[in-house]
Amino acid sequence: MAGHKNRRFPLDYLPNRLNPIAKMKVLCQLECMSKDQIKNLIERRLPEAGLVDTALKGVQLFRVTEAMPCVPAVYEPTVVAILSGTKEAVLDGEHHVYGSDKYLLCPMTLPVDAGTPLASKDDPLLGVVIALEPRKMLELTMEVETAAGGNRQSRDGVPSALALAAWDTGFTQALLRLLELLDNPVDLEVLGQGRLRESYYAVLRGEAGAAARRAFGVGNEIARTIDYLSNHLNEQVTIDDMADHVGMSRAVFHRRFKEATTMSPIQFVKSMRLNHAAMKIAEGKTVSEAAWDVGYQSSSQFSREFKRMYGQSPRQWSNAAQVPQLLN
Repeated sequence: MAGHKNRRFPLDYLPNRLNPIAKMKVLCQLECMSKDQIKNLIERRLPEAGLVDTALKGVQLFRVTEAMPCVPAVYEPTVVAILSGTKEAVLDGEHHVYGSDKYLLCPMTLPVDAGTPLASKDDPLLGVVIALEPRKMLELTMEVETAAGGNRQSRDGVPSALALAAWDTGFTQALLRLLELLDNPVDLEVLGQGRLRESYYAVLRGEAGAAARRAFGVGNEIARTIDYLSNHLNEQVTIDDMADHVGMSRAVFHRRFKEATTMSPIQFVKSMRLNHAAMKIAEGKTVSEAAWDVGYQSSSQFSREFKRMYGQSPRQWSNAAQVPQLLN
């Protein structure tokens, strides 16, 4: 037996009562090591504050070194993973604060207020943004449902507006493998789309998977409606138009829309228009240009609704606001 004294046994040979504990410890250690590697990768590629596109389309890295209060923004379908610091998103008054223990899934286009209230040079906000391509997510969701025996989500289910999910081993490893490709252009060209698909799959299989499958799978009427609205903000779209677009009665559509987004359809459209307008003004457009771009034909009505939403007139906002690209 002396010859076996220093032998390292596989986990499967540990006593059954220790097996789960030992495996959990190994998984936690692996996850922490992987997150440290991801953090180091971001710090190496982004030594100064900013938001940069990577060579892989739809994947961005960011570093924020100044605290920023929540300001109007529009989130597209994305996953936001934080490696250091804290970020905040506010949807219809509900605050979602998350750091390196959770990642954020936004499965549909949403008007939010977003900020980085605690970022500093000594404690910067570091993270990754992965855009979710709806067509690819739909295809992958259908494959997952087929592989699971066709156990699709009920059409009565509604997608969650925002979802926070714990970093599990699958997501952590998928994200690390994806970002490691950035060091090798050949690997990136050959394996990039496959690794991106793996990251999508990790989200679908993770804690926010149900919200993702409902938003991107069969029966995603609310997400499709929001996509339609996003492309027609400068037009006068009624509730009946939206309900007809997805083949629902007005009453059923109104109920399901509010369940999914926490807002009524009219409130949602107004928030989307005003948030887009606030961002356009902060980027340098005139008040009248911004109002017209998002469908307001009356500048006085736009000014009244803008002040009611943000507590200041569009002109006051124009003089004071600077919306960081990271929050758009």
